[in-house]
Amino acid sequence: MADRTEKHGFAKQAYDKIQSKYDVAQAQEALQWISEMIEEQFDTSGDMDNVYQQLRDGRKLCQLMNTIVPNSVPKINSGENNFKLMENISRFGQATRTYGLSDSETFQTVDLYEKMNLHQVIICLFALGRKAQKQGIRGLGPKESEKNERSFSPETRIQGNTVISTQYGYNKGATQSGIVFGNSRHM
Repeated sequence: MADRTEKHGFAKQAYDKIQSKYDVAQAQEALQWISEMIEEQFDTSGDMDNVYQQLRDGRKLCQLMNTIVPNSVPKINSGENNFKLMENISRFGQATRTYGLSDSETFQTVDLYEKMNLHQVIICLFALGRKAQKQGIRGLGPKESEKNERSFSPETRIQGNTVISTQYGYNKGATQSGIVFGNSRHM
C-alpha cells in the first residue's frame, strides 16, 4: 500500500463513512467462497487486514474468474512488481464486466490495492456470486431474481380499466369542513 498522507476534514469524514460500511461477516463469507471455488486453503478471516493481504495481488481473484469462466483472464502475473499485481486486479475487473456485472457492482483497482474501499470489493464478489448462481455454479449470497414477464389479452386489459383501485384514494366521509388554515377570521 502506498504511503499516503493522513486525511483531514471532509476527506477524512468521507473515508471514515466508506470504511464504516465494511462487514466482517460478509468478507469472511466471500473469502470462504473464493477458497472453495479455487480449491486453495488460506486464512478466511473477515478482518480487513486479512482480506487485503489475501486479495491485494489479484491472483486469487483471477483464479476465481477462470474457475467461473475458463480462460477469462488469460495471463496471471506473478512476482512482486506493483504494476503487474495491479494489472491482475484490473484484468479481474474487466473479466467481471464481460461476465455481466455493472460498473456499480465492480470496483476500481485502487480500492483494493491501496485498501481504499474494501467494502466495494466485497460487494463485487457477492455480485459475481449471484451471477454465478444464475449459471448453475455454486454462488454466494441470495439468488438473483429472474424476469417474470406477463402478457394479458386486450379483453383483460379493458376489464382492468373499469376497476377503481384503492390506490387512487378513498373519499367516503373525508371532507375539508374543519380546516381553517388560510381562512380569514370571522367576527
